[in-house]
Amino acid sequence: MPAVAAPGRALADRYAAAFPGSKARFDQARELFPCGVTHDTRMMDPFPVYVDRADGPYKWDVDGRRLTDYFVGHGSHLLGHSPPDVVAAVREQMGKGTHPGACHDGEIAWGRLVRKLVPGAERVRFTGSGTEATLMALRLSRLFTGRPKFLRFQGHFHGWHDYVTVSADPPYESPTVPGVPDAVSGQCVAVPPNDLNRVEDALKADAGIGCVILEPTGGHWGAVPIRGAFLKGLRDLCTRHDKLLIFDEVITGFRVSPGGAQAYYGVTPDLTTLAKILAGGLPGGCVAGRADVLAFLEPRPGKPKMKHPGTYNANPLSAAAGIATLTRVATGEPCAKANAAGRLLRNELNALFAARDWPWVAYGDFSMVRVVPNYRGERPGAAGDNDGLVPHGGDVNALDGPKDMRLVYGLRQAMLLNGVDWWGLAGMTSCEHTDAVVRHTVGAFEAAVEMLSADGLV
Repeated sequence: MPAVAAPGRALADRYAAAFPGSKARFDQARELFPCGVTHDTRMMDPFPVYVDRADGPYKWDVDGRRLTDYFVGHGSHLLGHSPPDVVAAVREQMGKGTHPGACHDGEIAWGRLVRKLVPGAERVRFTGSGTEATLMALRLSRLFTGRPKFLRFQGHFHGWHDYVTVSADPPYESPTVPGVPDAVSGQCVAVPPNDLNRVEDALKADAGIGCVILEPTGGHWGAVPIRGAFLKGLRDLCTRHDKLLIFDEVITGFRVSPGGAQAYYGVTPDLTTLAKILAGGLPGGCVAGRADVLAFLEPRPGKPKMKHPGTYNANPLSAAAGIATLTRVATGEPCAKANAAGRLLRNELNALFAARDWPWVAYGDFSMVRVVPNYRGERPGAAGDNDGLVPHGGDVNALDGPKDMRLVYGLRQAMLLNGVDWWGLAGMTSCEHTDAVVRHTVGAFEAAVEMLSADGLV
């Protein structure tokens, strides 16, 4: 009898044949980089796609294929790729200099925009990335409260520094992370999301906890959505128990609304971490928040000072891109358009799944979209920006636990073959994702699921 191909191999072979330029480059990259990539999420069997250029909602791979993009720069490009006003601002600054090693007007204008848009931003300190911003926020919390520990939620992502890696990924109950000393991971207390009783129990049980940090729309940008009622309850708990509340708005800042999730829901944290859209898609982050907490960055008699260097903090290129981006964000139009695109995509996908009687569901909030395969639970009706059904009752292990990577890679490859770069089982929209772009994506999804079925992956 002839050998039966493993599930997904025919699809992988089609992908490999259609993207020869990417394969050739990956063969070179494997000799340079661990796993052949420079970011974990770019790993894909048999090889990742290589991109040459990008514009608006599209990018073009090295073989010249146009792809509708739902990575949007890992969430950085609310305005779409290469917006002319941002490109012009960066080009102008490039001619003036990239790093004067000095203060400059751009950092003041940039900081003022952050303070104007973000409700909790009494003071601002720029960093080089979102990871650096959460590192700073936790250190400031320890200095301000005098308590070493923090509470976090299972499945929430706050960068890759040592303190925040515990419970960011499954298995969530494990207190150990490769390469992180037990003494460091022991400063983290992790609880499941959306359970205020568990939060209060943990705060009462451990007097060493000084702060609570979370992604305010849910971990890994909404795998398990969090909404206003929980945020309001958490704010009340932190106030009553004298804990600082930190919103990690690295993705949601300037995406959910011009003032982020805190402005949309009317819940003001003590500290906010920002990056991505903040710097217009260039490297850059910041901590914004209460003046008395950020005062630990200042030399004061009788008070400890947090040291904070950083070669690229508020660098002029990132400042120029950030100013141009936030100037447009302040109008409200980019957020409204991106949210409308996300809402349309979720609803159109669910209509497709229902019409084809496929066991799939789409969910998510604002401009963030996720799909769940092999789902046979309640089907959602048409939903708005943040009121849709959450599958599996919001169970973090069901929605953000271990995944069949053959299916994840297979879906991405099938979508690529149909002209869409879809981020595993999820994606984000920009203000450039028009109704026509969304409907093309739905057509690509229909073809992709048929390909997955034919290849035995669903």
